[in-house]
Amino acid sequence: MKYCEECGKNVVELHHIIFRSQASYMANININFKYLCADCHRGDNGPHMSKKKNLEYKLELQKKLFGLFDKDYFTEKEIKEILETTISEARKITKKLKLYKEGYEKIDIIQRLMGGHLYVK
Repeated sequence: MKYCEECGKNVVELHHIIFRSQASYMANININFKYLCADCHRGDNGPHMSKKKNLEYKLELQKKLFGLFDKDYFTEKEIKEILETTISEARKITKKLKLYKEGYEKIDIIQRLMGGHLYVK
């Protein structure tokens, strides 16, 4: 059973930190999920109504991604393994990235995973 990551209630909804409208290729990537109750998800202080909460979640995800992608370049297979996804999902991510001889560049990968943006406080 999943619990709300904000308040602990046991009835939860799946929240996509990077909204599907921002990056549809992130819709099935587990690191992009947060489990929230209806109040914490869609309420006044939830990420859909509060820009502050939305930014907080995005910064948290971005920090995790910088921790996971801990070298300068990655292959498609490494991206797949790091994100615990399928090769077809990894290809959706790398589709618009420049491939260097060393692989895909870390900053490009993270920016793509963040819906084309890098966030700051």
